[in-house]
Amino acid sequence: MDNKRNVVIIGTAYPFRGGGISTFNERMARAFMQQGDQVTIYTFSLQYPGYLFPGKTQYSTEPAPGDLNILVAVNSINPFNWIKVGRKIRKLNPDMVIIRYWIPFMAPCLGTIASIIRKNRHTKIVAITDNIIPHEKMPGGKLLSKYFVHSCDAFVAMSRSVLGDLEQLDNIKPKCYAPHPLYDNFGEAVPKEEAKMSLGLEQDISYVLFFGFVREYKGLDLLINAFADKRLRSFPLKLLIAGEFYIDPKPYTDLIANLGIDNYVEIRNSFIPNTEIVNYFCASDVVAQPYREATQSGITQIAYHFNKPMITTNVGGLSETVPDGKVGFVVNPDSAEIANALRKFFDEHLEQEFSAAAAKEKLRFSWENFTKVIETLAKQIKHS
Repeated sequence: MDNKRNVVIIGTAYPFRGGGISTFNERMARAFMQQGDQVTIYTFSLQYPGYLFPGKTQYSTEPAPGDLNILVAVNSINPFNWIKVGRKIRKLNPDMVIIRYWIPFMAPCLGTIASIIRKNRHTKIVAITDNIIPHEKMPGGKLLSKYFVHSCDAFVAMSRSVLGDLEQLDNIKPKCYAPHPLYDNFGEAVPKEEAKMSLGLEQDISYVLFFGFVREYKGLDLLINAFADKRLRSFPLKLLIAGEFYIDPKPYTDLIANLGIDNYVEIRNSFIPNTEIVNYFCASDVVAQPYREATQSGITQIAYHFNKPMITTNVGGLSETVPDGKVGFVVNPDSAEIANALRKFFDEHLEQEFSAAAAKEKLRFSWENFTKVIETLAKQIKHS
């Protein structure tokens, strides 16, 4: 940015646990702070009611980030709170408010807060939209998203498919595509042997990593079926599933048993804290994202940070960030195609070549580029 500004970010952050959105918002705050801006994050006092949250806990067990100004303020289900928070931020008169939007459930809360802030005729409100049409359909989802879109001034979409969805709801306000920036906040890479030792993994085995919360749309069953391909038994190879199941794990464990590949699959069904992420990625040879549908994925940007090859599916924005045959393979969400990609990767010993390409490719996903996109959009906003 040209001058120091007062920036407010509204979205998930500590004390809610790491995971994509919280990690992103905190890293984005640091990116603006590095430019000299004053940044405050307004996070949730209540994010999801307990009955709506599929995991074990919403809260982090890690120390609070001492370098960030985070205010626990927003109650997602209390309209009186929305009015209070909106009025408070409106009175503060920040130069820019950045709102992270990822699910229609949050539309009434975030949209109402945004509408109140805009009444000061000064603050420019830019929304970073993960999804406008959610992966898992919900009644009235499109109508709720439309309400939120109406409440904001401009939009960043991290995939072209989401940009197209935004155009359906509003074809006037400024908006643009900017790829998900790099997750470079998980520490430096460590040797593969050291990472395996830390996780208690076998040194003479190669690992395919499926990482992150497990939901149906992520296609883990496709990857498990692919892993049953008999051609893969010629390699010392295992599938490492690391992340908390947000759905019933039994169909997946039953599938593994029925396919007779119990000895080739290791499941770590728990939330992986930020401090352990480095070991999971560095212990693995390739990261698999067999998603049935997607917009973009922060997993891609963690893989890039650690220069890891990827096998991903040609859905949403995934193929926009993973050049096929260069840093990995892009295939259809089909078990046979995933199996073919895995066989080719290990048969042709492509880890070193793809890893070197990833180290170059990731340079285009800088936070500096991302914040410049937000600033450019903000300049296009004209308050009447």
